[in-house]
Amino acid sequence: MHNTLIAPFDFPIYKSIEELSNEKDSILNSFRPYFVLDTTIQQQQVVPFIETYNQTLVDLQSKYHKLFRKKINKKYYTEIIREDILENLRQAYQQGIISLPEQYLNVPPTFELYLIKGNIAEPYGLSEFSTQKAAYQTIMINTLNNLGMMNNAIFSETQAFLSDIQLNRYIHSNIIFDKERTEVEKQNLLKNISLTGGKVISGQRIIDTGEIIDGKTAKILDSLKRVYEERLGSTTGYYLILVAQTLIITLFFIIIYLFLFYFRVDVYHNLLSVSFILMMVLLMAALASGIHSFSKLPLFIIPFAILPIIVRIFFDSRLALFLYIITILISAFFASNSFLFVLLQIPVGIVAIFSLFHMVRRSQLVRAALFIFLTYSLFYAGISLWQEGDILKIDPRLFGQFAINAALILLAYPLIDIFERTFRFLSDVTLMELSDTNHPLLRMLAEKAPGTFQHSIQVANLAQEVAYKIGANPMLVRAGAMYHDIGKTVSPIYFTENQAAGLNPHANLDFEESAKIIIDHIENGVKLARKEKLPEKIIDFIRTHQGTTKTKFFYNSFVNKNPDKEVDPTIFTYPGPTPFTKETAIVMMADAIEATSKSLKNYTDSEIDNLVENIINNELKEEQFRNAPITFKEITQAKEVLKLKLKNIYHARIEYPSINKRS
Repeated sequence: MHNTLIAPFDFPIYKSIEELSNEKDSILNSFRPYFVLDTTIQQQQVVPFIETYNQTLVDLQSKYHKLFRKKINKKYYTEIIREDILENLRQAYQQGIISLPEQYLNVPPTFELYLIKGNIAEPYGLSEFSTQKAAYQTIMINTLNNLGMMNNAIFSETQAFLSDIQLNRYIHSNIIFDKERTEVEKQNLLKNISLTGGKVISGQRIIDTGEIIDGKTAKILDSLKRVYEERLGSTTGYYLILVAQTLIITLFFIIIYLFLFYFRVDVYHNLLSVSFILMMVLLMAALASGIHSFSKLPLFIIPFAILPIIVRIFFDSRLALFLYIITILISAFFASNSFLFVLLQIPVGIVAIFSLFHMVRRSQLVRAALFIFLTYSLFYAGISLWQEGDILKIDPRLFGQFAINAALILLAYPLIDIFERTFRFLSDVTLMELSDTNHPLLRMLAEKAPGTFQHSIQVANLAQEVAYKIGANPMLVRAGAMYHDIGKTVSPIYFTENQAAGLNPHANLDFEESAKIIIDHIENGVKLARKEKLPEKIIDFIRTHQGTTKTKFFYNSFVNKNPDKEVDPTIFTYPGPTPFTKETAIVMMADAIEATSKSLKNYTDSEIDNLVENIINNELKEEQFRNAPITFKEITQAKEVLKLKLKNIYHARIEYPSINKRS
């Protein structure tokens, strides 16, 4: 696929890591350690021996009385023993008593070393020296043999006497390991290893079109790459490359910025969300860079699909796929085969998003990991067969890498929990848990305000259907609807749905007091939700489901009763804020319609249509949706869904005819 490669300049052929390692091992195996002769040891041990020996004679005189009375050639036997020991001791020190360090304890007797005498290092064999144990045994044997020839009758007593004088205390190594000199010489030898083996001359042909790259050619190509990069690093070209890399990365992040600015304004204005997005992209790119620079691991084991999975769970599929493609394009700079890398990764990201469209169970993550492995495997097999046309050219090791990648996808589950807490996100799994009617807050609502609890379930059902229709988050809508009236648990009897027939505590209250009690369920709900540590996105539904509307029953009643009195509308007005997301707007519509629908006398199609139209049009007139990103088209679609659902709920059953009795 390339032209003939000619050497552009002279360069050395660098040895491979394996060759250098073998040379290093060879040097270390043949290396001779350095020892030094300490001439002072002999004198330091002989003088104390003579002094101690004389004292020992006094102590042992009664025990070995035969030895003390015995004379040979007018000399006491004990004097002869001392002279023999001194002679053998001097001979042992002159031969050399060596102390081997731990790393050389198991070397054979033929092992060679250097002995430093003065300033000269001479080679010796290990067998030329004695160890402390061997020197002791030699001295004892030679002394006993010499004395035994003189007088065999007292040989056993002589042997016991020699043991009692503890001769081993005066036998110390005078051939001592020189660790510092040994290490210096060893490092000098290793430094002298040549990193190169041969040279390529400028203009020399390196490889021609169609030639097979063998080990030697591969080494030459690697050497050319190394020298080229070294030359580049010392020239202005290196800095130009850095500028180019910085420019490309900057352009990628500008693209992300523009995407958020034009298509996800809500994310763009949320600092935590932007920080999370940038962190995910940078983390994946840094991981690819780190493995490429500092490790021999392949890039295919990095679970890049974790990024679209997590972003999809917290945001949406479009943003997840966009960020994933940008990340893959950046990471492709670190891949050995960028084309194959990108071609495999993009389908994997798409499959990951499809397989976790709504993650509500852990088993879905396992299923996604399996799909990711299959996608990698099938696409790789297809590309290999397409390019090579030979099934034997498929590298089975890559399938192992794909399996590791898929297994690491399971890390997404704990990461979701960590990111959720750190960046205050809400995942579908958490929303499912919050929507469970066994949640302590919902159980309390069912116990203290059963009518409100049923109302909340109906609102959740209505709102969720609208969310599906207009593309909002149905899980978030349902969870928000379940908790929107949680504040009514403080004084449930003051709300119509919880009152028994004929019992109305508002009858004994002023309209202003009644309005305050009703309005306070917003503040009470927020306090209760924060006490129970509900997510802020759920608390938003509590704060906004009434917006800035009025408690119309008490407001109108007050006006009718006091036509001449000036009314302060703020007394009868909810504190707001108005809905500021598509989801909170849906719950506001569903809440008002579900509550009002119970007051209909006839559940005809026209009555239900008029009810829905009047309530939502009135909310539009009061500008309750001005801060919510919901269009008129979506509001119209919401109306149609709400009408249909109410008609299904309140549809009258047909009356079955009775059988006339026969006369």
